[in-house]
Amino acid sequence: MDINFNKNEDHNKLLVSDMLQKLAKVKLGGGQKRIDKLHAEGKMTARERIDYLLDDKAKNIEIGAFVGEGMYEEHGGCPSGGVVVKIGYIKGKQCIVVANDATVKAGAWFPITGKKNLRAQEIAIENRLPIIYLVDSAGVYLPMQDEIFPDKEHFGRIFRNNAIMSSMGITQIAAVMGSCVAGGAYLPIMSDEALIVDKTGSIFLAGSYLVKAAIGENIDNETLGGATTHCEISGVTDFKAKDDKDALDRIKNIVSKMGDFEKAGFNREKSIKPALEQKDIYGILPKSRSEQYNMMEIIKRLVDNSDFDEYKAGYGQSIITGYARIDGWAVGIVANQRLVSKTKKGEIQFGGVIYSDSADKATRFIANCNQKKIPLVFLQDVTGFMVGSKSEHGGIIKDGAKMVNAVSNSVVPKFTVVIGNSYGAGNYAMCGKAYDPRLIFAWPSAELAVMGGAQAAKVLMQIEAASLKAKGEMIDEAKETELFNKIKAKYDAQVSPYYAASRLWTDAIIDPLETRTWISMGIEAANHAPIEKKFNLGVIQV
Repeated sequence: MDINFNKNEDHNKLLVSDMLQKLAKVKLGGGQKRIDKLHAEGKMTARERIDYLLDDKAKNIEIGAFVGEGMYEEHGGCPSGGVVVKIGYIKGKQCIVVANDATVKAGAWFPITGKKNLRAQEIAIENRLPIIYLVDSAGVYLPMQDEIFPDKEHFGRIFRNNAIMSSMGITQIAAVMGSCVAGGAYLPIMSDEALIVDKTGSIFLAGSYLVKAAIGENIDNETLGGATTHCEISGVTDFKAKDDKDALDRIKNIVSKMGDFEKAGFNREKSIKPALEQKDIYGILPKSRSEQYNMMEIIKRLVDNSDFDEYKAGYGQSIITGYARIDGWAVGIVANQRLVSKTKKGEIQFGGVIYSDSADKATRFIANCNQKKIPLVFLQDVTGFMVGSKSEHGGIIKDGAKMVNAVSNSVVPKFTVVIGNSYGAGNYAMCGKAYDPRLIFAWPSAELAVMGGAQAAKVLMQIEAASLKAKGEMIDEAKETELFNKIKAKYDAQVSPYYAASRLWTDAIIDPLETRTWISMGIEAANHAPIEKKFNLGVIQV
């Protein structure tokens, strides 16, 4: 191993270590004192409930663990968005589980909480996955009600999705394991089956204090909307559980009796580990985002037996396309190549840049995968499309548009891994969040932005300097450097993978060695949903 490999390895392992430390802190939710308080009340935490519900030793993946990172600090923060979401297995059946974290503001809904819940429902709808709600929430976080209540992508959309999923035949099971108040009370009752835990679970449109204020009635919360009331008087809930574990055991029993589903029929063979050492990824991926490396070496450490059938290897070399298997599943891979290459005409193609021929190749490959019903995996390390007069005269906008069109209209499931740079229109063409990947996740080395920090800071600094000069202020070299560093520091914070993950621009930040698991479980989920549309590029300039 050369010294650069060792430096890269140390750097990337430190990034993973930092990510794991952040994750450990996130998993404490509102903190140990609040966890202890829940336990004293005879309740389990959101994560304990999910761990008990999911099959032991079976793989699972967490969606949005870093949601809320660095947000709402003036309100005390919102770790994981106050809700835990995992895709895993219950009695061998793949499901998605959503659990309110009552240690975070009593499970109240912040704006990002609503976005994360909607993302969980979107995954369930796209993949026809059964969804389990473990409800323990005080409802909308009132100080921010204007940002969570009335709009299309706000709180009310949850119940609309409940209704849509019911009409689609997607199983929804809800367990009320704590508070369930006001508008939130509709979620469990719009599910197929609703359970409630005795003495700790409650459902009502208005609690006892509000009832007293509104109509003058004196009543306690248990009588108003406890388990006995709703299981024996109102008939709102279907089962009364004695405690959390009893409710979770009941859910396991319900899921165990569910019938099988119609499958999409994606091709799968026996899984084979990569022939090349996966841990070498740490040493191959460079410390500097501007350095070259061979993306093919990354691919061979992600795919089964390190076998990759490259499509159009000698053409459009700044994008790699080809067929492989990941955990046995057949996939088509579209990846940015970070090596500088030469065309047959002797022209230089810079790594990480999309050229006209690369976009043309990717468009055709995406169409081929759609024809063959092969899921697509995008490996992003892209700085954008090539600029300049030669590219513009050659029709780079048209070729880029064709690639974006193919990605947009693709009917096979798409999965996106942000490995390094994800800048500008390159993010779009390589299936960024706006293009509906079934899952999109990042390595700790990722950066997402319109452009890199240094380039953006130079542009913004020039604009700011021109503005100051127009006002008659003198800008010397030291002032320009100070201004540049200030702007770059702010921009660098925004290109961080944690900034993106906190806002759900990506579903997760993961250790690169978990990539195969995420893609495999994602395709398994997608296999629940038969493809009902035909691939059609529509109107496009050839």
